[in-house]
Parts: sequence; C-alpha cells; structure tokens
Amino acid sequence: MRDLIVADAVISRLEGTSKKQILQDMAARATSLLGIDDHSIFDALWEREKLGTTGVGGGIAIPHGRIAGLNQVRAFFARLKQPVDFEAVDKRPVDLVFLLLAPAEAGADHLHALATISRLLRDAKFCDELRAAKDKEALYRLLTETHAAEAA
Repeated sequence: MRDLIVADAVISRLEGTSKKQILQDMAARATSLLGIDDHSIFDALWEREKLGTTGVGGGIAIPHGRIAGLNQVRAFFARLKQPVDFEAVDKRPVDLVFLLLAPAEAGADHLHALATISRLLRDAKFCDELRAAKDKEALYRLLTETHAAEAA
C-alpha cells in the first residue's frame, strides 16, 4: 500500500452530498498531487461509474479509472463526513471511498492494486478501525502499516 498512497492523498472528513460531488472533490485532490487536469480524472471516473456502480457494499466504494499521462498506479482515500448514496450493490450509503487511478496503458498493475484494495476493505474489523480513526494521520497509518501488509 505504501507504493500506492501518500499521506496527502488521505482525507479524514470529506464533505459532500452526492456521488458526483464526492468524485469531483476527490478528482480535485488527485489533481493537486498529480498535476493532471481534474476534468480528465473526473471524466474517467464518471465514465467508469456509468458502466456500473463502484459502490461494492458495506458502506464502501472503490471508484477507479485509467488516466492518460499518469506514470504509476496511485490511490486516494476519503472517509466521508456523512454517508452518501453511491448506488451501491447493497443499497447502503457509502462512507469510505478508496479511489484508484492507473495509467491509461496499465494492465496487471491496475488489476493487482484493485484486488489488494478489495481484500483490505473486505475485512469488517479493519473498516471499523478506519471509521473510528481520529484523524488523517491515524487513517494513513492504518492504510499503510497494520493490515496493508496482510492484503498484499
């Protein structure tokens, strides 16, 4: 996980009232760290979302997209201030969002990162720890230390 996410890519209380707004805000955060146009990032995420929801259930969404000009797979995490309807498969609102961006030509790296994140977030205890974490630093530690090694 340390290869995928940096501390500044973690948001501890993202405000938003819709899936679209959450994706726009996370695209803006990605832009600030990657220097890639936020419209390109949002458009890739929204196009993927049109194919089917990335709300995987259990209050979790894993939006992802391929981005031209990106040179490695990157991840961003947000814990939402209030749960948002993400049209999740279980109809439950989402409060944990793990955004994954991959280079346009990424193949196995993108799929491996997506599988790693999925395994990590299938652990209900781990998700409870993310929900209970005090701040951004605690979230980052959880994501990169304790359980992250087990998911890889």
